[in-house]
Amino acid sequence: MFQVGDKVVHPMHGAGVIDSIVQRKVAGQVQEYYQLKLSVGNMVVMVPTDNTVGIGMRPVVSGAKAEELMTAMEDIKVDMTQNWNRRYRENLERLKSGDLLEVARVVKGLRQRESQRGLSNGERKMLHTAKQILISELVLAQSLPYETVESSVDSVLSH
Repeated sequence: MFQVGDKVVHPMHGAGVIDSIVQRKVAGQVQEYYQLKLSVGNMVVMVPTDNTVGIGMRPVVSGAKAEELMTAMEDIKVDMTQNWNRRYRENLERLKSGDLLEVARVVKGLRQRESQRGLSNGERKMLHTAKQILISELVLAQSLPYETVESSVDSVLSH
């Protein structure tokens, strides 16, 4: 169970802070929700308190773990299939895993593919989403401004 003020990650929306725990009546039943204010953009996500494990919501990594990840990102090996449909599904599974290193792998792989062949609209959108998820967690983990983290990620992933 998370508390108000906890820094958490939603696998498909990125990192944020639990703003409040609210009750809403949906389909005739009252249910508790975490109101999650995302660190990137001004989006608010409502997550049922009894479904956090099911969707893979977890605490933000520590600052030390974020530093380890930044170091490890440069050496990520990316092997993406040529089949667009399979590659898209594999990348979507990586994002859904909630594993920050897997999210970094998606960003690096799609950036490499973009520089070599260009991306379809679907993959371009996935690259944008994956990068936002990655940066949003690093911003909260390291308590740094978005622009600083974004330029660090861009620098590391361009190698």
